[in-house]
Amino acid sequence: MEAFKTIIWIINIFAALSVIILVLMQQGKGADAGATFGSGSGSAQGVFGSSGNANFLSRSTAIAATVFFASCMAMVYIYSNSTSHGLDFTNVQQSQPANVQPVQQAPAVASSQPQQ
Repeated sequence: MEAFKTIIWIINIFAALSVIILVLMQQGKGADAGATFGSGSGSAQGVFGSSGNANFLSRSTAIAATVFFASCMAMVYIYSNSTSHGLDFTNVQQSQPANVQPVQQAPAVASSQPQQ
């Protein structure tokens, strides 16, 4: 089971990094306005086809995001159904006992309103 958890962790990390990289590679919505005035990137059309890199990057980002979401849900399922939740401090030995002083309660304040 530990090997399966490790594989899910690795898939999750690679999916997260690929989502980050693919989002950073995409052009913003304002980049098309600059391309109409002659200062654009025409080389992307040769590499990714006539539609440019928008379709390829958008689909790749959607696939990476789906893999990331699925691996996150798999980790939630695995760790919620496991017997050990998080860190286990039951076997920790203390070197010295803690010096805990009892808390003194403040004296009760008398009410200024007359009782009936």
